[in-house]
This record gives sequence, C-alpha cells and structure tokens, in this order.
Amino acid sequence: MQIHMIAVGNKMPDWVQQGYNEYAKRLPRECELLLKEIAPDKRRSGDIARITKDEGERMIAALPSRAHVVSLDIPGKPWTTPNLAQALQRWLGNGQPVALMIGGPEGLSQQVRDLAQESWSLSPLTFPHPLVRVIVAEQIYRAWSLLNNHPYHR
Repeated sequence: MQIHMIAVGNKMPDWVQQGYNEYAKRLPRECELLLKEIAPDKRRSGDIARITKDEGERMIAALPSRAHVVSLDIPGKPWTTPNLAQALQRWLGNGQPVALMIGGPEGLSQQVRDLAQESWSLSPLTFPHPLVRVIVAEQIYRAWSLLNNHPYHR
C-alpha cells in the first residue's frame, strides 16, 4: 500500500526534507510513504478564497486513483498513537492508496474537506506547515512500529 502525503508547499529547508526522509525510508515497501508537493499560489493578491480553491484543485488532481482521502485539519478528530495504528491497519487492509492532505498557510479548500473520508487533527495548536510533514511521517512510522511490535514505539 502507498500513503501519499499531498502537501501545499515546496522549497522546504533541508532539515524538513531530512526529517521527512528519515521516517519515510524506515517504512517497508508494504507501507510506502510518498510526498507530492503542490506549489503554493502567490499570496500577494489577498484573494485567500481563490488561492485555497486553486491549491485545492491541484491537490485533488494529484490524488491517486481510488484513494482513501484523509484531511489534516484542526477541526478534525484528534487521534492517539493507538488510534492512528488502528487507522493504519484499516488502511492497509482495504487495499486502496491513502492520501493525507496537508493544506497551505490558510488551510484546506472546502473541496478537499468535502472529499475527505476522514479528518485528522494533529493538535489544537497551529504548527508550521513544514513541521507537519515531519510529524506526520514520524507518526506513521510509529503507528507501523506499534502494529509490528517493533521496539521503536516503546
């Protein structure tokens, strides 16, 4: 199974790429984590509704066929690590690719929110979007570790 992290933002600092890569490479091929970056729109115009709509359309266009869509959104459901492990087990069992949708600075478009079958809130705090990539990659690896009795989760 493939998990596609579809995230608005590109040209991330080296530490972001290194952190993401560290956890993505630890996952086995049966639970491959792939990053698809969506170039952000310029924010100079101030038309936030148009910007998030355009970004959302490009995120949706990047979805793999038949993907199970999970939005990462503050109003989503907060999961514990065991909750995430249960979700990962369910995703692995259904045979569909999974798409984790991470919006830009203004969040996700309504189209992406409407398309999501699940919505996951990392925290009521607002995190820098580059950091979210690293946190999500680490948490996916931690959930996989928990499911496979790997010592990492201790």
